[in-house]
Amino acid sequence: MRILLAWTDETSPNLGVRALGRGSRDLLNQIWPDAEFAYMNYGTKPEAVTWSPRGLVREWVTGRRGMRDWLGGFDLYWDTRSGDSFSDIYGLPRHTTMSMIHEFAARSHVPTVLAPQTIGPFGSRRSRLLARRDVNRSRLVLARDPMSAKASASLGRPVDLTTTDLVFGIHQPVPEPGNDVLLNVSGLLWRSPHHGDPLVYRRQIESVIDGLLARGRSVTLFPHVLDSADADNDVPVAIELQEKYDGRLGLVIPRNLEHARAVIAGASVVIGARMHACLNALSTGTPAIAMAYSRKFAPLMSELGWPHVVDAGVTEDAAARILAAVDDPLLSEQALRAQQRGQQLLAAARDLIGSMR
Repeated sequence: MRILLAWTDETSPNLGVRALGRGSRDLLNQIWPDAEFAYMNYGTKPEAVTWSPRGLVREWVTGRRGMRDWLGGFDLYWDTRSGDSFSDIYGLPRHTTMSMIHEFAARSHVPTVLAPQTIGPFGSRRSRLLARRDVNRSRLVLARDPMSAKASASLGRPVDLTTTDLVFGIHQPVPEPGNDVLLNVSGLLWRSPHHGDPLVYRRQIESVIDGLLARGRSVTLFPHVLDSADADNDVPVAIELQEKYDGRLGLVIPRNLEHARAVIAGASVVIGARMHACLNALSTGTPAIAMAYSRKFAPLMSELGWPHVVDAGVTEDAAARILAAVDDPLLSEQALRAQQRGQQLLAAARDLIGSMR
């Protein structure tokens, strides 16, 4: 059994993308213990693949790169879309490239599965047409929340299952104790205006830090997108904040996904705007207060029975709500229930995928 894991890998600076890859492998290995895996992602592009939409059309006609033969060597095309890129919120070119390669795999007679992920939103007619072809060409379509299931149904293809995020399929880490509050500050929200006002987000973060320190809590900054040439990473802002607070904040930069999950599992609580920082926490039984910047957060967390999601775009009471959640005496008990719920939901996906054999 040869499986291509699309739009994830084990080397991405984004630990959420790595979590999707590890969760995919751990889940699929339960079904096919002897499976061989290959990755395809922006940072790990196979030689036979082109990202260009024009190049993909040219390759279908000429076959010069051997992409059709390369894809045809797999028994399953497992399409993660990086968790939330089956949409046009990151731009139509990205959505177009991912959709065309999915189409290429389907035309190469490889069974395609849309792995558990967010589906939509689709803001243009073209993006909806691309999405409609993808869902209708897929052997299985798995949504990780009910809103995504509705989005798929609106494209004319009801999902085969509403489950949860693949992070709940990752084997449990050995906790690394020593941290109280882990604060993940998103470099994306800190700088970019595309998902809200950066100045609002900065004020919220500083209000949360000030409130935690006033409560006597120990705060450790925790990047979840590691340093790289891409401006969208969390390390520079973490260093900037540590300097601003003159050493009153700790800083842990994860070495890899395993280290990140061990640190998270040993903490008291995680606060973060990177969704997989929060999901890595809940999947290990650690409470996580999510600062949501898109619609992908609330429906998924709601299915887990997890109520602690705060809208990062709201200025008035976001910090106060985060601090109130941290003070909730039932937080740890709720997190363990969310962990169990996630594991149960993903087990149903494993059973459904196994029926493809």
